[in-house]
Parts: sequence; structure tokens; C-alpha cells
Amino acid sequence: MLRTIFAIGLFAVLGLFALRVVFGIFGVVFGLFAGLLFFAIKIAIIGLIIYVVIRIVSPDTARKLRGWGEDGSEV
Repeated sequence: MLRTIFAIGLFAVLGLFALRVVFGIFGVVFGLFAGLLFFAIKIAIIGLIIYVVIRIVSPDTARKLRGWGEDGSEV
């Protein structure tokens, strides 16, 4: 009976250790994903600002940029 209690306790401690390791790794992965997502959003916002400035300054160039890649022609 004492052996069974110790075995259950050992499995509980091992399970808690395994959960801590797994969620620690997932925390790092989610942190990297969030960092990359934030970086991508920053780049998209900067690209949008550049596009709006080009559209205001030179609408013809903005029209070329908008159609870039659709028909295979280069800017």
C-alpha cells in the first residue's frame, strides 16, 4: 500500500515536470510567433505609408505599383 502511494506521488511529480517543460517550450514558440507577427505588421504599416505617399505625390507610379505582377510586366 505504501509502495502504491509512492508510485502515484512519483507519477504526479513526473507529470507536473513534463507539463512544465511542454508549456515552457510552447511559451517560447508563442513568444517567437508573436514577435514575428508584430514585425510583419510593422513592415506592412510602413509599406502602406510609403504607398500612400507615392499615391499622393505620383498617382501614375502608384497605378503601376498596384498592377505590378498581375500581367508579368516589371515596373
